[in-house]
Amino acid sequence: MTFSARAILAAAALAAPLTLAGAAKAASYDGLWTVLIITQAGSCDAAYSYPFRVTAGRISSAGSFDISGRVNGGGDVQVRISAGGSMANGTGKLGAGSGSGRWSANLSGGNCSGRWQATRS
Repeated sequence: MTFSARAILAAAALAAPLTLAGAAKAASYDGLWTVLIITQAGSCDAAYSYPFRVTAGRISSAGSFDISGRVNGGGDVQVRISAGGSMANGTGKLGAGSGSGRWSANLSGGNCSGRWQATRS
C-alpha cells in the first residue's frame, strides 16, 4: 500500500474562518501532539503512532508525512491528507491534553476507517 493511514490525523481547513477570540482559544491547543491511529475496517495496518504540531490552530506534520488542517477554539478538528492519488480525512475533538475522533481513507488498495486518539507530548 503506497499510502497508509499513518497520517490520518492531519488536515482540511474548517468551513468558517476563526474569529480573533476563536484564534486565541485555538492557540491553547498549540504544541506537539502524538496521535494513535487505529484501523477498525479495511486493509490498512492495525495501528500507527505519529507526531503532529498545532500552531495557532493550524495542524502540520511533525514527522515525515504531509498533512494540513485546523483546530477551532472549541477543539473541533478537521484534517486531510493526500498522497499518490489517495486521500484520508479525520474529524474529532481535542481537549487540554488529549483528544479523539474518527478517520476514513480512500486508498488505491481499498477503503479503510477507524478511530484516533491524541495526547499532548
